[in-house]
Amino acid sequence: MAGVIKLSSPATREFWEIPIIHEDAHLLALDKPARLLTTPDPDDPERPSLMKLLHADIARGAKWSAEKNVAYLGNTHRADFETSGVILLAKDKTAFVALADQFGIENRSQVQLALIHGSPRESQLKVAAKLSSQPGELGFVRVDPKEGKKAVTHFEVVERFRGYTLLKCSPETDRMHQVRVHLQNSGLPIVGDTLYGGRPLLLSALKRDYHLKFGRVENPLLGRVALHTSELHFTHPVTNQPVDIAAPWPNDFSVAMKYLRKYAAA
Repeated sequence: MAGVIKLSSPATREFWEIPIIHEDAHLLALDKPARLLTTPDPDDPERPSLMKLLHADIARGAKWSAEKNVAYLGNTHRADFETSGVILLAKDKTAFVALADQFGIENRSQVQLALIHGSPRESQLKVAAKLSSQPGELGFVRVDPKEGKKAVTHFEVVERFRGYTLLKCSPETDRMHQVRVHLQNSGLPIVGDTLYGGRPLLLSALKRDYHLKFGRVENPLLGRVALHTSELHFTHPVTNQPVDIAAPWPNDFSVAMKYLRKYAAA
């Protein structure tokens, strides 16, 4: 591992150690934790976001930014609040523009893992369904065949369980909540995605003889949107060489897989 960047939010008293998974003179790729915004929330300026925290550190000359001589960082692709995994940042505007153009075209550069409720009949599935924002509901996306923007996602079964499936998701386009809405519209909501019909993964739903002690509340094995950006594939904006970046499974994914394999093997 290439080290970590330590970030903190005085406003919320939160702290993060974010692993660096790739770095060169022009690029910085981080393993973003779940439940951290990528960009600031315009309606809640005190809410922490990755880019706000990084830019604040650069402005005050934090140790990591001084050591790496980083004066600029721009995020090149979308990453939801609850999604973990690869986030690619550009260290200069030339690289940023080149990468933004590259990710803006229709290609399958990003690979995500999703744990879903149910199981598709086929081992591979392509969903092409136009998406648009729900009028009057900020942050909610719907399938809209008439007014929506083009959105295409490819899905491949990685592992099947009783009642659940691990999918490899390869979006061609980069729309807000694209993978989540395409799966919901296919009757296969993501575990923990309460906005789009998913439910937390509970051990009591897997283990038949599960007993909770009196007065205790069961904590979910996976309570957030079970979506992880595991891979990013692109052409380097300066060297023109192919670059492949991978992020390991986060702990909650690993725990979920452990218990699914133990108690819900297909």
